[in-house]
Order: sequence, then C-alpha cells, then structure tokens
Amino acid sequence: MLTNNFCIEREETLLRLDKVLALRFPEHSRNYFQYLIDSGNVLINGTSLKKKDKTRLGDSVTVKLIASPDPGVTPENIFLDILYEDDYIIAINKPRGMVVHPGAGNPSKTLVNALLYHTKSLPEASSPLRPGIVHRLDKETSGVIIAAKTELAHARLVDLFKTRKIEKQYLAICENTPKEGVVSLPIGRHPVKRKEMTIREDGKEAITEISILDKTGKYSLVLLKPKTGRTHQLRIHLKALKCPIVGDKIYGGSRKDAPFMLLHAYKLNFIHPFFGTPMHLEAPIPKEFLFSLEK
Repeated sequence: MLTNNFCIEREETLLRLDKVLALRFPEHSRNYFQYLIDSGNVLINGTSLKKKDKTRLGDSVTVKLIASPDPGVTPENIFLDILYEDDYIIAINKPRGMVVHPGAGNPSKTLVNALLYHTKSLPEASSPLRPGIVHRLDKETSGVIIAAKTELAHARLVDLFKTRKIEKQYLAICENTPKEGVVSLPIGRHPVKRKEMTIREDGKEAITEISILDKTGKYSLVLLKPKTGRTHQLRIHLKALKCPIVGDKIYGGSRKDAPFMLLHAYKLNFIHPFFGTPMHLEAPIPKEFLFSLEK
C-alpha cells in the first residue's frame, strides 16, 4: 500500500474528487479512484467524502493506493530483452511503445505483465499495480530500466534513486542545438492541462546536464544526464531551450513526420546494493534512432 498526501491547488477547486484524483494520478483509472473513495481510502481534511463531492482550495487530501478487487495484473508471456539479472534485480532493454505498468487504457501487455511471467513473483512494496517497479520510462522512450525482485531489493533501489546515487544517461535527437551545460528549471503540473508538466516558479527542483554529441543540419544528438527525476523532465527542459525532442507529440516542435519520439535511456551506472560492485548497464541504441539524425 502506498499513501500520498497533497493539497488542492487553485485550478483543482470545484472539481469532483474522483476527477481530481484521476488527473493527479493518470496511471490509474477514474473507476479505480471511485472504488478508493467508496471504500474509505481517500480522506479530505481527515474526513471521508463522496466521489461526487467537490474540492476547495487548500483542502488536505490523503490517498491510500490499495489493491482493487480485480487489479488486472496477470503474468503474460512477452519477450524481454534482458540486459542483466541476479537474485535481487533485473534490467531490461524496454522497447519503445511498451507501457511500464498497467493503468488506464493499458490493462495488459505491459512490462510488469512480462516481468511477472518471467520472475513468477514481484514485490508489491510500491503498489499492487506496479510490483517491482522503482522508476519509469515513458511509453515511447526505449532503453534500460531496472526492477526489484525482492522487498529488500526494492527498498534499497528506491533509496539509491532518492539519494541520487544512480547515474542516468539518455540520448535524444532534438531540433536545433541546445547550449551545453547544466539546466536548472523547476517543473510542476500544468495549470490547465493536468496530464502535462511545465516550467513553473513554484515547481520542484529539476536539473539536467546536457552535452552535444553530434549535429547535422537543424538536428542534434545530445547526451542528457538528469540529476533529478521529475516527470517528463528531459522533454520539458529541451522544449524550454527551444530544442524539442523530435517526435514528441506533446512537447515537440515542427518535425511532424517522425513516427515516434527519439529519446533513449542509454545507461545506468550505480553500485550494486547487495554485492557492492560497480554496475554499468547499457541499452543498445536503436538503428532507426541514429538513422533519423541523417534526415
């Protein structure tokens, strides 16, 4: 069970409680939150309300993300490109187009479904719908992602990410050429488009290191090292620099012919939480990814 606490912001006032929750946590369905509200697992200012009740500015909300009667997470025999595996962790080269865990509109064929089939069981420390998951990649982002195989491994990996002891490296093809160096622009939820994020002064700290690897015409191949892990961080930072990632349908620019987003989780570097050995996990760069730079 995972408990979340937050306060209602101005743009969320006078909305139905179940709608606010569905916007806050888009990986879950509105029906799921209606179940949580009906079962007393959502409190506003310490009191249970009905799903149709509307929120007020500053209301304190507590949400307990428990398993629904039928969470719909079943093992599925889906091919996994395994980069590394031991008794504690598993690293996968996730293909673009694969969703990490079940959610609204994606009840099956996710990475979690495939992992459950491969490992037979995963720890539910984070969420019944996200067993073993300690970090995520967007659906259209390919590359290396790690998952925990035990409860203790999950706790230790979460701590490594939280304390920024896992170095993440991404490759992206973007429009124009961004300035090399460190970008520090706070990120928060979009005030109107609640499923999107944006740069905002009252947002959370977001830091990205950018290096230019190659450039051809009006496109650049960049290496991105996020120092923080905000939702859509790399996509938003490059957009803010007027160098959107090619193929990004939400935060992208003028390149409309790209069939998918050219963002790849290239490497993860960290110390193994049990063995103490240096880990250097690398996902091969997709051929179509490099070919796109030539266009």
